[in-house]
Amino acid sequence: MNVELRYFAGCPNWTVAHQRLLEALRRTGHPDVMVQQTRVETSERAVALGFVGSPTVLINGVDPFAVGDESVGLACRVFRTPAGLAGCPTVDQLRGVLL
Repeated sequence: MNVELRYFAGCPNWTVAHQRLLEALRRTGHPDVMVQQTRVETSERAVALGFVGSPTVLINGVDPFAVGDESVGLACRVFRTPAGLAGCPTVDQLRGVLL
């Protein structure tokens, strides 16, 4: 399994997302999976990558949280969670996409 976390340095949520992703991997029996961290530094790079905001989690190259209307660029991303909108998915949401 290939797991990538894309972010930009100004995003306050990417480190929380990283910790939750590691916890989700541990809970799904994949503690040995390495999370590739990709820092997106410019708008040009965001466009080239199709970066839809920070944090973005890709599982085998697929964004399981994409809904189709995301804008490309250096911006913070918002996720729908059971508790409402949040800056990153919950551990349980991440577990669900890792299974």
